[in-house]
Amino acid sequence: MPSYEFVTVDVFTDRRFGGNPLAVFPAAAGLTDAEMQALAREFNLSETTFVLPPERAEHTARVRIFTPGGELPFAGHPNVGTGYVLARRRVGGERLLFEEVAGLVEIRLQRGPAGEVSGAEIAAPQPLSIGAEVDPALVARAAGLAPADLRGTVHPPLVAGVGAAFVMAELAGLDALRRARPSLDAFADAAARHPDLDIGFSLHLYVRDPAQPAHLRARVFCPLLGVLEDPATGSANAALAALLTSLAPGQPAELAFEIEQGEEMGRPSRLHAVGHRDASGAVRATVAGGCVPVQRGWVDL
Repeated sequence: MPSYEFVTVDVFTDRRFGGNPLAVFPAAAGLTDAEMQALAREFNLSETTFVLPPERAEHTARVRIFTPGGELPFAGHPNVGTGYVLARRRVGGERLLFEEVAGLVEIRLQRGPAGEVSGAEIAAPQPLSIGAEVDPALVARAAGLAPADLRGTVHPPLVAGVGAAFVMAELAGLDALRRARPSLDAFADAAARHPDLDIGFSLHLYVRDPAQPAHLRARVFCPLLGVLEDPATGSANAALAALLTSLAPGQPAELAFEIEQGEEMGRPSRLHAVGHRDASGAVRATVAGGCVPVQRGWVDL
């Protein structure tokens, strides 16, 4: 009976039981696709990662990412957490490169005052891609809100991604953000109207404080992936940083954001996301945060 080691870490936090929990299988060679999916359902976290030998020797690893509902081309907190886990095992140096479905993901380690690995910064594998606008009434129904709860002064609800595409919508205030309650029927209807989205209809809601425009509050709902609400979503917030940077005046431009997520779930998370627009107009993003180890064990198959 083969056994596979796993560890769990809380990501985008500096304290245990905060942030977004992640399960990592650091030596997953031999697992089938079906077994990886079954393990992701068993852990029932937002994501579980499986570390495999790289296809090219100059890269650190090939990493596959599964939600309880399916495989993702790219995600933020799984890369931050997996980089942290491998670094603590002295795999790679200060810079790791992961092969993923969406492309190559670069991870740079963060260290604490004593030199210990404390977290990571990742570079999204693709430049910003902006897709179709989305009917505000459709977004409001999916979030259990009224159309008046949405704010479209900076941008209308639209699709944006840097490796995985989310529907981005700004809300009028914190009260609306706190009241959001996803409707599964409305999400299913929205997905039918937008069948080309690579991870289904996944909704990123955020509020921007006019007095502190670099400080954001966010919630992310991905019920069609088996994740009703995500405590911290690096890929979505990296895409948001890139989107807001793309709309900023000046050329080139770089904007940094401190983003709070997970408060409504009792899993407070803190993400640092940066968008950078170069002279050609292309916008890329990074997202960073801390990690805390929680569990370790073995699974018999």
